[in-house]
Amino acid sequence: MFANHDETGYSEPVEGIEMKTLAYGDKTLLVRFKMTKGALLPAHTHPHEQIGYLVSGCINLYIGSECHNAVPGDSWCIESGAEHRAEVLEDSVAIEVFSPVREEYLP
Repeated sequence: MFANHDETGYSEPVEGIEMKTLAYGDKTLLVRFKMTKGALLPAHTHPHEQIGYLVSGCINLYIGSECHNAVPGDSWCIESGAEHRAEVLEDSVAIEVFSPVREEYLP
């Protein structure tokens, strides 16, 4: 699978957070998140391992009881089933990989 980037095809699962699936295979899925300053991603869990990279901006990422202030170039891995949430401190962009594929994120 090959996909060219454009600004179409985003959805807004949470107010102030837009997402677009960039590519996917049998075992992994790649998503781009555009987040607006002040947006809050509520605490949640899922059975997928989640690996992320902050491209731009600044967020507070809470994984379990730990808070991480993420800046461009920082990355993370959230284990399957771990509770996590985020506070968007500046307009931000993150790229994340989910495994296994999150069926609800398929185009």
